[in-house]
Amino acid sequence: MLDQRAALPVPGAANALTARIVEDMGFDAVYVSGAAIANSFLGVPDIGLTSLSEVAAHVAAIREAVELPLIVDADTGFGGIANTWRTVRQLERSGADAIQLEDQTFPKRCGHFEGKGTVSADEMVDKIAAACSAREDTGLVIIARTDARAEYGLVEACRRANAYREAGADVLFVEAPESEAEIAEIATTVEGPLILNVVEGGVTPALPASRLRELGFSAVLFANHSLLATIGAVRRSLEALRADVPGTAPGSASWPERQALVRREWFADFETRHTDIGDKRVGVREPVGPRGR
Repeated sequence: MLDQRAALPVPGAANALTARIVEDMGFDAVYVSGAAIANSFLGVPDIGLTSLSEVAAHVAAIREAVELPLIVDADTGFGGIANTWRTVRQLERSGADAIQLEDQTFPKRCGHFEGKGTVSADEMVDKIAAACSAREDTGLVIIARTDARAEYGLVEACRRANAYREAGADVLFVEAPESEAEIAEIATTVEGPLILNVVEGGVTPALPASRLRELGFSAVLFANHSLLATIGAVRRSLEALRADVPGTAPGSASWPERQALVRREWFADFETRHTDIGDKRVGVREPVGPRGR
């Protein structure tokens, strides 16, 4: 999919339920967003407060729920070079298909916050090399993100991205360009498959998919699109509840939609088939779980 350079839209998810919706809606991949996990799981901003164990647990839960490829936001690798090596090992075993690492200093910040800092390009090159060596499956995709645009300008950010490719990164990600001209400059200056991150309220303009395909971007992350929709929908629902409006708020999912999403019918059928221990099919291998669209 990355090789097609088709500006593949990749919605973000913080949990298995959201990932299920992404899959059911027909998308081809899901982005396990570190910001979304921090916001929804801990109720805190994206400032490096989550741990590797917490992210890995979310990845494992999402992997159990969906068959889609998972792009996992691993922030700075949760520490130095050895930490980065361990991060890749753990997230791969938890079910990641692609792991994104960034060159920010620790603690990191959301790529569209002010006050970001970056480590040296040489340190990040070493981290990328460590990440590549940590892979048990050479098909695991390593994505190198640089946040140097805010601190050193676009030229340096593109230079770093190319250096990270030479270090072994499969896909490159220049965070937070501030105009269409800058996005086009990335596309013409940085070699290899590229990812763009579109953050509602952030500094990067949202361009039409046709333009991004023309520029040759492989994928476009919409990391917090679903999270913002969820916050708005919950607020509207609770406003209706406080106003004593009977029934659910407009736009809410129905009971059947909810049960279909969590695969209630699969579990009911599974329990029925295994109620009678004398069933002739005892011992027959069952599906691993209610995954898939």
